[in-house]
Amino acid sequence: MIKVTLKDGVVREFEQNITIYDVAKEISQGLAREATAAILDGKVADLRTKLDKDCELSLLTFSDDEGKKAFRHSAAHILAQAVKRLYPDAKFAIGPSTDDGFYYDFDRETAFSADEVQAIENEMKKIVKEDIPIEFFTMPREEAIAFFKDKGEPYKVELIEDLPEDSIISFYKQDDFTDLCAGPHIFSTKAIKALKLTSVAGAYWRGDEKRKMLVRIYGTAFTKASDLEAHLEKIEEAKKRDHRKLGKELKLFILSDDGPGFPFFLPNGMIIKNKLLDFWRDAHVEAGYVEISSPIMLDKRLWERSGHWQHFSENMYTSEIDEREFAIKPMNCPGGMMIYESEPRSYKDLPLRMGELGLVHRHERSGALHGLMRVRSFTQDDAHLYMTREQVKEEIIGIIKLVDKMYSTFGFDYKVELSTKPENAMGSDEDWNLAIDALREALEAEGVQYRVNEGDGAFYGPKIDFHIEDSIGRTWQCGTIQLDFQLPERFELEYVGADGKKHRPVMVHRTLLGSIERFMGVLIEHFAGSFPVWLCPVQVKVLPISDKFLEYAEKVSENLSKSGIRVEIDKRAEKIGFKIREARNERIPYILVVGEKEQAENTVSVRSRRGEEGNSTVDKFIEDIMEEIVSKRI
Repeated sequence: MIKVTLKDGVVREFEQNITIYDVAKEISQGLAREATAAILDGKVADLRTKLDKDCELSLLTFSDDEGKKAFRHSAAHILAQAVKRLYPDAKFAIGPSTDDGFYYDFDRETAFSADEVQAIENEMKKIVKEDIPIEFFTMPREEAIAFFKDKGEPYKVELIEDLPEDSIISFYKQDDFTDLCAGPHIFSTKAIKALKLTSVAGAYWRGDEKRKMLVRIYGTAFTKASDLEAHLEKIEEAKKRDHRKLGKELKLFILSDDGPGFPFFLPNGMIIKNKLLDFWRDAHVEAGYVEISSPIMLDKRLWERSGHWQHFSENMYTSEIDEREFAIKPMNCPGGMMIYESEPRSYKDLPLRMGELGLVHRHERSGALHGLMRVRSFTQDDAHLYMTREQVKEEIIGIIKLVDKMYSTFGFDYKVELSTKPENAMGSDEDWNLAIDALREALEAEGVQYRVNEGDGAFYGPKIDFHIEDSIGRTWQCGTIQLDFQLPERFELEYVGADGKKHRPVMVHRTLLGSIERFMGVLIEHFAGSFPVWLCPVQVKVLPISDKFLEYAEKVSENLSKSGIRVEIDKRAEKIGFKIREARNERIPYILVVGEKEQAENTVSVRSRRGEEGNSTVDKFIEDIMEEIVSKRI
C-alpha cells in the first residue's frame, strides 16, 4: 500500500501502481469525469501516471490553470490531426497551449485561406464527435527518430535529435495521428465540446528569424459552449480596444518601419506619458524615495561584473568607443549600484530608496514586436532599495502598499505570484531560501493572496510579480519586486554598521508600472481610449454654436486654461451636432456648448460621458472638474 496526501491534507491509502485517474474515481466519479491532469509531488502529471510510492497529489480540472493547459493542449493535437487529414503534405512542428487557447505551427507552401481554416475547424468538430481515445506510449530515441523520418516530419526529427541519446521519448496517439509530446492529455477527443479557430499568423521555426517562416493557426477551447461564446465576445471587444488602432485615431503615437520597436510619441501621447511620470514622482517622494539618473551606455566590463552580459548579451546593443566596447543599458541596476558606492554609507543611511525613470534598450525579435506592448526602447519605472537584513520585511511591505496605492488609482484589481530559484541562478541555496522566506513573510503579513511560480525567479534572486486585470478580464504583468543578495556581493557594496564594522546591504529591484510605454498601452485598452479626466490630453472642448459666439467661447476657454485645465475650441463652421459627435469620437470627457443663452447668462451647457448635465456657471464647472482632476477620480 502507498499513502497519498491529497490537496486538502487528507491522507489516503491505495494499492501500489494505481493510476492517478483511478485515485480520482475512488474519491468521486464526478471528479474523475472532470479531471484533466494532476500535480504530483509539485510537478504536472498525466492522469494515466501510475503511483508507485508515497506522494502528494492534487487533481486538476478545467477551472485550474494547469488543467486548462492539458485540455487545450489536447485541442491543439486535434487541430494537427485535422490539418493532416485535409492537407497531408503539411509538415507539423509544435502545438502548445497558451494563456487563453492553443496554437499549432505548420510548414506549408501557402498560407491557409479563410475557407481552409473553416474547413479545418469543421474537421476538428468531426474528430471530437468520433470520440477517439488518446493513447500514451514511449519509444527509445533512435526508434523515435526513425519513426518520424519515415513519416517525413523533419521538425519532429530535429526536436528529438536535440534530446540526450539515452532519452525515452513520449508520444500521444489518436487514431491515425501520432505526435511527439510530454503531455499531459485528456483521455478522448470527445471532451473538447466547444472549440473555435481564431486567427492565422506567421512564426519563425523555434523563434529564430534565420529559420523558416511557418504558418501558425490559433484557436481556443472550453468545456461549455456558453464559455466559448463569452470568450469570443471578449476577443471582439479587445479588437475594438486595440491600443495600436486607438493610438492612431487619438493621435497618441505612431510606429514606423524606419524605427521598428521604437515608438514616436505625438503631443497628445506625451501629455499622457508626462502625467504618468508626474504621478510616479509624486508617489515616490511621498514614500521616501530619492530620484537618480544613470548613463544610457556603460563599459562592457560593468555588465560582465553584474552578470547581465553572461545572461542577457544577446538582447543588448553594443558600440565601440575609443577601442573599448560599450553596451546600451537593457536595465538600470548596475548604474544604480555605482551611485550607491559613490560615497561611504552607514547603517543610519539605510534603508536607502533610489528611484529611476531610465531609458533602456533591448533587442526584441521583429516578430515579437507589438505596438507599445513589446518594444525595443522604453522608459523603465525602476527603483533600487538598499537595506540591512533586518529591514527587508518592512521594506517589502512598504513596496506592496505602494503597488496597491498606484494600481487602485487606475481601478485595477491584481493577482500576485511568488517566483522561486531558476536553474541558472547565482548564489547559495542558503541565501535563496532567506530571500524567498522574506518575500513570503511580507506577503502573508499584508494578507496578500498569492500563488507560487516554481523556478521562475530572476537569475540573481526570487521575485514577486503583480498581474493587473483590465476592464475586460485580461491580465498584464507590470509590477515586480526582486530581492537580491548577489549583485551587492559582485559590486562589493558596503555600509558601516552600528558595531563599526563593514557589512553587505541587501538590495531590492522593483518596478511598479513596469515599462511606461507598455503601461500606456494597457491603459489605452483598459479605458478604451476614454481616460480618466486627469490623464486626458484634452479635458474640455468648447463648441460655439456659430462664429457669432466664438469670442465668448474664447473667454470661457481662457478661464479654464488659467485654472490648469487642458481645453480646445472647435472653431470649424460645422453644425453643432457634427461637432458633438466628433468630440465624443475623440473621447473628450467634457463638451461645453455655448450659444446665445449661455453668453447672456455667463454659463455653459455641459455634456459629459454620462450624458447631458444641463447648464452651469463657468466658475462652478471649473470647481467640479478640478475636484475630479485633483482626486484622480475614475
